[in-house]
Amino acid sequence: MLILQDVTYIHPNRDLLFNDINLVINKQDKIALIGNNGTGKSTLLKILAGTLQPSNGLVKTTAKPYYVPQLFGQYNNYSIAGALGVEGKLKALTEIIAGNVTDENMELLDDDWTIEERCKEAFAHWGLDGLELSQKMGTLSGGQKTKAFLAGIIIHSPKIILMDEPSNHLDTKGRDILYDFITSTTNTLMVVSHDRTLLNLLNTVYELDKHGITIYGGNYDFYAAQKMIENDALSRDVKNNEKALRKAKDAERESLERQQKLDARGKKKQLKAGLPTISMNTFRNNAEKSTSRTKGVHAEKVGIISQELTQLRASLPDIDKMKMGFDNSRLHKGKILMTTKDINWKYNDQLLWKQSLNFQITSGEHIVINGLNGSGKTTLIKIILGELELQSGTIDKAEFKAIYIDQDYSLIDNSISVYEQAQQFNSGVLQEHDIKIRLNRFLFTREYWDKSCTALSGGEKMRLMLCSLTIDHKAPDIIILDEPTNNLDIQNIEILTTAINEYKGTLIVVSHDKYFLKQINVERSIALE
Repeated sequence: MLILQDVTYIHPNRDLLFNDINLVINKQDKIALIGNNGTGKSTLLKILAGTLQPSNGLVKTTAKPYYVPQLFGQYNNYSIAGALGVEGKLKALTEIIAGNVTDENMELLDDDWTIEERCKEAFAHWGLDGLELSQKMGTLSGGQKTKAFLAGIIIHSPKIILMDEPSNHLDTKGRDILYDFITSTTNTLMVVSHDRTLLNLLNTVYELDKHGITIYGGNYDFYAAQKMIENDALSRDVKNNEKALRKAKDAERESLERQQKLDARGKKKQLKAGLPTISMNTFRNNAEKSTSRTKGVHAEKVGIISQELTQLRASLPDIDKMKMGFDNSRLHKGKILMTTKDINWKYNDQLLWKQSLNFQITSGEHIVINGLNGSGKTTLIKIILGELELQSGTIDKAEFKAIYIDQDYSLIDNSISVYEQAQQFNSGVLQEHDIKIRLNRFLFTREYWDKSCTALSGGEKMRLMLCSLTIDHKAPDIIILDEPTNNLDIQNIEILTTAINEYKGTLIVVSHDKYFLKQINVERSIALE
């Protein structure tokens, strides 16, 4: 269905993204394309879709792929029909029904007499019944834009479908519809996603990294198990090389000490024998050459092992290089932090929730706030944080420290440097070198310290946020996360998961990512209608 031969892509600034990519996608393949942010997954998908030309190489396809992009900003001024490529046909059909049967209209329609019915059917399937096809894309929410493009699959019936993060803006109901489609379709699929529930529905994983594409013949869980075996072997190699390096350095030291003792003994004998100065000088030169040779041999061996060790360490996943070091909440587990009674909120004199909310939050719990898009999850978070005054009901609250981390990491000030951001969480307890040690633990090495926060990726901002929490001398009692996995790649989701599971405090999370919720051991939910 699709063939890539020696495909290379070079950015306009001449930076190489990937080189000599070769792959074959066969009929009815269901492929997950994964890799860390910045490896070129979205670029490769655009090349396969034909919306971007490679710098070198060939792309062959037996049918035109249908492409669901990750970002929709370029379509904001289009009508929905225009963005989906059906505007011309729908206008022609309307004209023909009205009696304006021209060659131009017949050509535009191309005998597609069911186009209008398919559009209605597709929109009903995705819960978009209330939208008009003439509506501008810019008026839609992120979830509606995604659903509109997913509806295009029903409208166009393509044989090859390429999707870039299709579940990103979908609520639980939308994700379930998407999962059903992926499970039941016989079309050829390639999907870029960090949604591991979705990835487990695909039967092959293509991992893209700086070395090219590695194929794993199974779903995401199979891939993860194989990567664990590979990483365990890599960790063993690192430990073995560290041991070999220590031995080589010990051998170098012992050999030099031995050589120095022999030289000293020889010199003593020469002095006792009363040899002339010229002979003594010759002896000294020989001894120095011998010591230098010994140093050279050992230095070369140490250098080779050190180089191998550096390369092995660089290959380790970021999570294996990090040291978290979270402080725990000072509140004892089970302490009642909040009790609500019949709380609700009004928008335009309409109650937000069908039933007023009654719940309790105790220290140490992991809670998810569930609800469809628009059900008031963010409003509830603001009520918990005390940012909104109650309009009805009551709340009894204990004293606690809460921190809210939204999906855009708004707590990070984009106008300052990485070091300055970390320093903002320092209450004066830590010195400058202590801050920099903490930054290093979260992989912010010296070259990052003066870098502006605005230049950081989503994953880097998440790591900086976690680092900042370890700098604050008083750990938060409650951490509230709003769709934390939306802008992260799988590697950074795993880092976040590890950090959350190390934190001993109360966690409240808004997320539709079932795999993530299971990994962070969510115990109960607050459901919003």
